[in-house]
Amino acid sequence: MKRRVVITGIGAITPIGNNVDEYWNGLKEGKHGFGPITQFDGTDYKCKVVGEVKDFAAKDYMDPKAARRMARFTQFAVKAAKEAMEDSGLDMSVEDAYRVGTCIGSGVGSLQEIEGAYDKIITKGPSRVSPFVVPMMISNIAAGNVAIMYGLKGKSIDVVTACASGTNSIGEAFRTIQYGDADVMVAGGTEAAVTPIGISTFDSLTALTSSTDPDRCSIPFDKDRSGFVLGEGAGIVILEELEHAKKRGAKIYAELTGYGCSSDAHHITAPEESGEGPAVAMVNAVNDAGISLNDVQYINAHGTSTHLNDLVETRAIKKAFGEHAKDIKINSTKSMTGHLLGAAGAIECIACVKTIEEGYIHRTRGLIESEEELDLDYCKEPYEMKVDCALSNSLGFGGHNACIIIQKYEG
Repeated sequence: MKRRVVITGIGAITPIGNNVDEYWNGLKEGKHGFGPITQFDGTDYKCKVVGEVKDFAAKDYMDPKAARRMARFTQFAVKAAKEAMEDSGLDMSVEDAYRVGTCIGSGVGSLQEIEGAYDKIITKGPSRVSPFVVPMMISNIAAGNVAIMYGLKGKSIDVVTACASGTNSIGEAFRTIQYGDADVMVAGGTEAAVTPIGISTFDSLTALTSSTDPDRCSIPFDKDRSGFVLGEGAGIVILEELEHAKKRGAKIYAELTGYGCSSDAHHITAPEESGEGPAVAMVNAVNDAGISLNDVQYINAHGTSTHLNDLVETRAIKKAFGEHAKDIKINSTKSMTGHLLGAAGAIECIACVKTIEEGYIHRTRGLIESEEELDLDYCKEPYEMKVDCALSNSLGFGGHNACIIIQKYEG
């Protein structure tokens, strides 16, 4: 029998808030985090609008010396993990450290470290490259640093599935606990790809928005959408086996009940246009949760604001849910945060948790009018309603489709 898994802690750092309360209040207020590039000179770049984390100083959350040996994406993960661990009340001094693990994904690791090392080679020669470049740039090092900080000696992994990394990481951590390989997992995703390589390469793919208006740059499901806004940040959740959480008197936010995946096996960047792949992932997650398709009330969509993604995801929802698709509330957190790549699914999982906790579905900011085929309820306005079952979608380059089901905890 699979063990039940609950969420007992949450932590976030995003373009609209540097902790969960700020992030969630920003979503409720319809606040966006978009503005000009500040981390480098963006004069010669086509893309002019990004979603940067603001007012972040790593030394405020961790040892300054340790922070200097972490890339920005790792610092974000450590900060979010700190908030989540404190929120959970988990006391590692009384835990079996080999039963507590980590699964924190990143789509690209540290482009900053790669760029810096290459510049050092060109300007000063290869002998001047720092020995810390590799242990700062590799995508698994976020999980490694979180494990080191808290002495987490259980399974420690990093799932890399591009924009599905955060959701896959939470899903794989869920499976780890379900099947008895751990009692607690620190899981989520982190990313900091607002760099010259990050901006220029996504721009050359024509994936980034052509808009220069911060109020109309990330507009998922709108007929005028032109691409996504690159964001940064991290989301971490503490997943815990139910009886373990009850024994220590933990606060239980929600229960993670289903996880489904599929692959389009179609194209390195473009989704297969029928939507069959994401539809299968959603159905798999629903079946894994042991619920009916009609039980799903709310979907936090991948919703990137690219023409093809929003169209294909709509087709997938219709294919998976049939007539019930018209009754589901669907929104896109990316309308306010931008696309956090490997961290997107993690902060969107947290949005689902807060939606269930507060009975509030945030609006899809900037959505005015959709084209004919996009005819579902994409939440032009927020809803106040009781939500017992939420689904979160993530779709990644390479055809990766990942989906999780979060439900209200019923003892």
